[in-house]
Amino acid sequence: MRDSDGMSTELSELEAAIIAAVDDDAILSDLRALVAIPSVDGTAAEAEVQRWCAQRLSELGCSVDTWDIDLDELRTDPDFPGMEVDRRTAVGCVGVLGGTTHRPALALYGHTDVVPPGDLAAWPHGDPFTLHVDDGIAWGRGACDMKGGVAAILGALGAVRRSGGELRRPVAVHCVSGEEDGGIGAFATLRRGHTADVCVSTEPTDGQIIPANAGSLTFRLEVPGMATHGSTRSRGVSAVEKFELIHRALRELERERNVAAPELFAHLDLAWPLSIGIVQAGDWASTVPDRLVAEGRYGVRIDETIPKAMAAFESAVAEACAADGWLADHPVEVSWPGGMFAPAAMPEGHHLLDDVRRAVADVRGREPRALGGPYGSDLRHYTAAGIPTVQYGPGSVEYAHATDEHVLLSDLFGCARVYALLIARLCA
Repeated sequence: MRDSDGMSTELSELEAAIIAAVDDDAILSDLRALVAIPSVDGTAAEAEVQRWCAQRLSELGCSVDTWDIDLDELRTDPDFPGMEVDRRTAVGCVGVLGGTTHRPALALYGHTDVVPPGDLAAWPHGDPFTLHVDDGIAWGRGACDMKGGVAAILGALGAVRRSGGELRRPVAVHCVSGEEDGGIGAFATLRRGHTADVCVSTEPTDGQIIPANAGSLTFRLEVPGMATHGSTRSRGVSAVEKFELIHRALRELERERNVAAPELFAHLDLAWPLSIGIVQAGDWASTVPDRLVAEGRYGVRIDETIPKAMAAFESAVAEACAADGWLADHPVEVSWPGGMFAPAAMPEGHHLLDDVRRAVADVRGREPRALGGPYGSDLRHYTAAGIPTVQYGPGSVEYAHATDEHVLLSDLFGCARVYALLIARLCA
């Protein structure tokens, strides 16, 4: 049975009380405050937003661990996930509600760093760091990826406190930074000893559950040419024209790698995309460019290791070079700067998937599908640490990093209620 809002009427008294205590206005207020902190990766605001979360978690009755992450020490770890920005400081933040004498039954995860806003004139509602709410939609950088998820977590914790329900097992909140460029925040949090039986990442999932992520790598190509005056270009070798050969080879590599995908990823047109994001060449309009540098993103299959994925990429570039007279003698250099996102999946048959699926159905009146995500995320760090993890959160990844980034308020508030119900069932 369900009520007029589609919510199950078979909830326990405690479950119903916790869900009823969710305060939508408080969630929106928290999201507004979070978006107002321009926590772009590598800026001082990245640490500022983490300290804001620590204060807010303390206000909600959590025992809070806030610490300055030793980046130099992390870099010496053989499993260091890498960074793509010049980051001098980073702050860790974990809140635990319900006592600290037991291992948390549930961790709710959210990252607080955001990517740069890009062309400010392209934002439809002005300043991307001022939340704009209109017709049931909240617009702003981070509203979807993923400060909306963080605000929903805070809303769930607030509901637990207001309901008066006691937690037999603690719930932990992991607020991390540096997710966008490798995941140093989650890596440091787990290395510090923060753990849980299971974890729900509140990354945007468009109403579905993501139990598995593909991986992704950042590649760099240095294509050599030979400079000459533009009026005698046939004397030289254009690095731009040679890059065209490499680009075609990479397109073919992408096609071959996407011929067949596992069932979880079959809904995607490209399960393992390969894209060029930056191209730089030349230093004078009338000079044939003697060097081109391209950087891009390379999808790692769910069934392969990072070294195997690198080898496939490097082999495709080498074969393209060998087939060209100039590049055979002056091969393209391939390197792998920045973060390395390994693929990961929750253990098959684990109860967490059904727990989340049932909570979503009971709160929102529909059972979500389990789908694979084509992007890398911090899910890999948690699964590597032995913590079964799924993603379920407000927003759609297609609006992440976009100038029209937004989240539906109904999705935001609905997810908060799902998290509240999960706390009730797994912790209370």
